[in-house]
Amino acid sequence: MPQRHVLILGAGFAGLELATRLSEIAPDTTRVTLIDRNAAFFFGFSKLEVMLGRQTADEIQIPYNKIAKANVTFRQETVTAIDPETRRVTTDANVYDDVDHLVVAMGADYDFDATPGLAEGGHEYYTLAGAERLRDALADFAGGRVLLSILGQPFKCPPAPFEGSFMLDNLFTERGTRDGVSLITTFPMRGPVPVTGEVSQMFKDGLAARDVEVHPETLVTHIDPDTKVAHTKDGREIPYDLFIAIPIHRAPEPLAASGLAPNGWIPVDQDDLHTAFDRVYALGDVCTGPRTVPKAGIFAESAALVVADDIVADIEGSAKPAPYEGSGVCYAEFGGGLVGKVEVSFLRGDAPEAQRHEPALEFLEEKREFGAVRVARWFS
Repeated sequence: MPQRHVLILGAGFAGLELATRLSEIAPDTTRVTLIDRNAAFFFGFSKLEVMLGRQTADEIQIPYNKIAKANVTFRQETVTAIDPETRRVTTDANVYDDVDHLVVAMGADYDFDATPGLAEGGHEYYTLAGAERLRDALADFAGGRVLLSILGQPFKCPPAPFEGSFMLDNLFTERGTRDGVSLITTFPMRGPVPVTGEVSQMFKDGLAARDVEVHPETLVTHIDPDTKVAHTKDGREIPYDLFIAIPIHRAPEPLAASGLAPNGWIPVDQDDLHTAFDRVYALGDVCTGPRTVPKAGIFAESAALVVADDIVADIEGSAKPAPYEGSGVCYAEFGGGLVGKVEVSFLRGDAPEAQRHEPALEFLEEKREFGAVRVARWFS
């Protein structure tokens, strides 16, 4: 049987796990091309380490040229066009017109211009460059009001904005300047991390214990860098000395013209991550479905396992795999070495099912092991 060409666009959690899984279960029947515009991978949670000055950008990055799978080829290229009808993909370096299975796992980009004033007078730590700039701003910050605002939904990694507040509290406490800093957070949801009431309460308790001023169901629409005032959708004004944003997210540029994302994100069948196009899948941050699954690496990784098995089933004519459950384990930093843990499934039952584990020192080592296992698996 000739090898089927599987083209994976994006080498985040989804792309790396899918390529690895296919190298394990179908090395003779698949030929995998993995494309990403970047030269290296890093875990999203590592950006907090850069923001706090505990690690450098170089220290957290793992070059893609370390991938060594027999049937996997990595190429650093930028996707410029996708034709889902023919599975034809154009990049800045090549045209791929022999694709048997196309997998779109390009993640989410950020629309900084959607929030007037942000690019000129705000900070963020959702990009590596942004985390570096914020690190430098924090080094010079003597005190005042720090406003951390979620500017829209959906956004990557639901705990990350609140981890930011926890880690800033810890940073200023260690410096001995916490009494001179007011931490404020705004978000459009009713509560933080609203997976279940119990999970949300863990984060509410964490914010309250650290004296973070909380404004739920509040959407900052623009900021004025000159007056240092954030303006909300309902007409309120919130003064700040340092503004930190979780920026509005959007699908990567080529998708708008491809017809894959009619409403901004790529709709999929959540059982198997198929799009409306034959042998075209979408998984991870770039996709959406009838039920909410957060944009987070662990859920993209579990989706990749389903897609790998579905591709093999298609090649072999065998039974389809069990449906995607949107399951995973999430770790959240609470500062001082404390890490909370949530085990969750979004699609297994009629409503999300989750078990929370209170922040503890023991979960810090678990989180480190989580990263180490994946680096060894994907890059060895």
